[in-house]
Amino acid sequence: MSPWRVVAAQVVAGALCAAVAWAIGQRSGAAWSALYGAAAMVLPNALLARGMTRRLSSNPGAAVLGFMFWELVKIAVAVAMLVAAPRVVPDLSWPALLVAMIVCAKVNWLALLWQRRPVDETNKRV
Repeated sequence: MSPWRVVAAQVVAGALCAAVAWAIGQRSGAAWSALYGAAAMVLPNALLARGMTRRLSSNPGAAVLGFMFWELVKIAVAVAMLVAAPRVVPDLSWPALLVAMIVCAKVNWLALLWQRRPVDETNKRV
């Protein structure tokens, strides 16, 4: 499964969270907070996906080191975005931001469930 499909699913989930935050709260601060929370998950994950798919190494040790490096970059970017949130988002709503982050994080599991299953040629009906 492509990591870009997971990132795309997170983008959709983040947009839905922002729409729900707007519908429930009727204030733009909650919607912007939810969008920023989604971005705090999606952008670091996109960086990780880009770093991991850019150059595939046949050396297992190099692959593990590459993964560890990009995972560290992902965590650092996410933490930096959360630290900057009060200055970036006017009328910040921490609950909306955190709920959007949690939803985007849990989309990874849904994306795995939605992946296409291989067709078993032996069980096809004619």
